[in-house]
Amino acid sequence: MQSVETRNVTRDSLFLFAELEFEGQTDPVRVKVRNLSAGGMMAEAAIVTGRGERLSIKLRNLEAVKGTVVWVQGDRFGVSFDTEIDPRVARAQVGSNDGASAPRFTRPMAAAPKHGDGALRIV
Repeated sequence: MQSVETRNVTRDSLFLFAELEFEGQTDPVRVKVRNLSAGGMMAEAAIVTGRGERLSIKLRNLEAVKGTVVWVQGDRFGVSFDTEIDPRVARAQVGSNDGASAPRFTRPMAAAPKHGDGALRIV
């Protein structure tokens, strides 16, 4: 593996979940994704892993992507993807974009209802 400086690569700090499947294991592991870029991610989980381990990552709204663990520090580890992804797709809300399926408390407030002559009445 060649050493490539990637600290200047645009990455998004976020908090979402992903499922990993390590090669040779059948049980997926749920991890917290702390930052995400087109070429990789930083994840957090109470698991034992090491540099060079191969895995498959399933991020929301995206097909599974294969990658390699490139660093480990405590509960956090970095993964380099084999193929680039569009991190904006993983960040997008699941469901339609019209907002109608979003919970009511997250939607913009509608205009106040009008009564009779259109004046707002306080009771």
